[in-house]
Amino acid sequence: MNTIRFDIDADGIATLTIDVPDQSMNVIGPDFLADLDAAITRIASEEAIKGAVIGSGKDSGFMAGMDLKYFASMLGTADGSRPAPAAIFDKVFVLNGLFRRLETSGKPVACAIEGTCVGGGFELALACHRRIVGDSPKTQLGLPEILIGLFPGGGGSQRLPRVMGVQASLMYMLQGKLFRPAEAAMLKVVDQVVPQGTAVAAAKLWVKANPSANTQPWDVKGFKVPGGAGGFNPGFVQTMAAALPMTLKQTQRNMNAPIALLSAVYEGITLPMDRAIRVESKYFAKVAADPQASNMIRSLFVNKQAAERGARRPKGEAKAPTKKLAMLGAGMMGAGIATVAAQAGIEVVLFDRDQAYAQKGKAHVEAVLTKRLGKGMTPEKLAETLARVTPTTDYAALAGADFVIEAVFEDVAIKAEVTKKVEEVLGADTIFGSNTSTLPITKLARAWSKPENFIGVHFFSPVEKMPLVEIILGKQTGPAAIAKALDFVSQIKKTPIVVHDSRGFYTSRSFGTYVQEGAELVGEGVNPALIENAGKQLGMPTGPLAVSDEVSIELGVKIMTAAKKELGDAYVPQGSDDIMVKMVDAGRLGRKNGKGWYDYPEDAKKHLSPVLGEMFPRAAQQPDVEAVKERLLYRQLIECARCFEEGVLETPEDGDIGAIFGWGFAPYTGGPFSHMDTVGISHVVAVLDRLAASHGERFAPTAQLREMAANGATFYRPVPSRAAA
Repeated sequence: MNTIRFDIDADGIATLTIDVPDQSMNVIGPDFLADLDAAITRIASEEAIKGAVIGSGKDSGFMAGMDLKYFASMLGTADGSRPAPAAIFDKVFVLNGLFRRLETSGKPVACAIEGTCVGGGFELALACHRRIVGDSPKTQLGLPEILIGLFPGGGGSQRLPRVMGVQASLMYMLQGKLFRPAEAAMLKVVDQVVPQGTAVAAAKLWVKANPSANTQPWDVKGFKVPGGAGGFNPGFVQTMAAALPMTLKQTQRNMNAPIALLSAVYEGITLPMDRAIRVESKYFAKVAADPQASNMIRSLFVNKQAAERGARRPKGEAKAPTKKLAMLGAGMMGAGIATVAAQAGIEVVLFDRDQAYAQKGKAHVEAVLTKRLGKGMTPEKLAETLARVTPTTDYAALAGADFVIEAVFEDVAIKAEVTKKVEEVLGADTIFGSNTSTLPITKLARAWSKPENFIGVHFFSPVEKMPLVEIILGKQTGPAAIAKALDFVSQIKKTPIVVHDSRGFYTSRSFGTYVQEGAELVGEGVNPALIENAGKQLGMPTGPLAVSDEVSIELGVKIMTAAKKELGDAYVPQGSDDIMVKMVDAGRLGRKNGKGWYDYPEDAKKHLSPVLGEMFPRAAQQPDVEAVKERLLYRQLIECARCFEEGVLETPEDGDIGAIFGWGFAPYTGGPFSHMDTVGISHVVAVLDRLAASHGERFAPTAQLREMAANGATFYRPVPSRAAA
């Protein structure tokens, strides 16, 4: 066996130690499936084996789920087409069949869990007769597959409801929510919590003491699902009746996996396990056969993981972790960056022009950490982390910093002044990063004597929660600066993308089109409620008007005004420009002053302002919701495509990751580039041509899109001329 070490002790207890080679975490791949098959055969057939314990040989944890690269290969055929659901069923049922053989082997099997146990790894645990977990605060257990467009396909959708009840299990599976050991024990998801490092020994003791405990509860005649199940059980009927509309509302009918999960649970829960797992595999195959699942897996897992592991890091550059960070600006962004840096063990000098502002920034760090007390944060750890942050107004205090991030006011002159003063202290060999969200990095780099050491490091608000960091390369940015920035992002456990310089870069520029199109629709007399609902139905986190209020209408106007001044005659006016100016002139600046597209009464929920009807009279004929969704979607798609054609983006992977994690582009699509590939570039061009004819040149397809459509190319299969350029 290549992935499982099989040992038998003097008591006849077989210990299966999973250790998948060349993987940091145990995952399920073809070698593991073959080895588990052989191991189950031995457990079941050899009389000398009285029972078995399954554990892990890795410090990283017990086991994650399926090797998703292997899973992706299961969904392809020799000619590049997707296999039929029936063929996929045969492939995915292999795992279900193995786990069923394990729990009906006739021998007691205990699972000894130390560390992470999720996805297929947790489904393996559920197929064991006893689950024992080491009590580590870092240990997490559960079934998070829904987060990447799948649902539990190794029996999890059938066993977990039989363990903890239908309602409770659906709450966890539909959200991809994980358990901590104590919580899992309370809900009877695990049978025993033991001191960390003793799970295998405890599992062996249980197997030795319970030689006849070889049958799962659901295989015993008269078994009843906790809380009840079936069409005649009022609680079950009520749970399923409520779950469907709630799920449809939360997913806006865009996600396949949650509905398939509900169907699998509803149909399988009253069936014998042998039939129930076939029901699960039927629905799992249906989900897997749709491009939605593979797109989500590629962007939300495979490509995201590759980015975090340094896919865009320059080869040959030595590791350059940050030890002392000079954080310039103690406002919301600066304080947020200081927080995540201090948590990563980095010393932070938090600089601002006024000591009160600097102290306020440190107070923000303390407030964020205090909220985490009892959630992995202890008073001692809080004090230790907070001690790493030094607020100051003295440039001399920055001495010794090996990385600088600037987050001062978005003004070229102000940034240049601060940049030059920092260079006087640190010298131009230090890598300098700017957190600007719109100003061109090449221009800002002029204030640093060595522009090859200047780079954009664009965070998203709130920094503590938002996972993306957009690394922006100026025309002269060198490999040492790229490596330094990416190593810092890795230290603070964020996901990076790397883009080239342009006004607004990739994320701010493309996200802005969503807001702009919403404003244009209002200006045309479209009902604001229709616009907002269309945005949410599209799969965006909020409507374009609500998000415009959050980031500030006034800020949008300031950015537009600065762009006009900078670009002069080259500036391309947008229909939304005058609409946004009209809002600001009317004193409607956004949430920050209590009135924007929405009104924000102190004693009630926000609501779309009735003033909008007076400022922008409603059109007599309103478009249908699909037409509004189409405009909001394709306005973003064409801007993303322009960024790719112009070289702002080098890879579609960065484009998809940046869109989903940067501005919340509909995750079920896998990102704008995956979506365009899936619907077909020819279709995209046709829709854009139609929209351009009806609504203006902002929708006009790029030359590259037309070339791709003519060649039958996709973004993930690059256009030949681009590859040769």
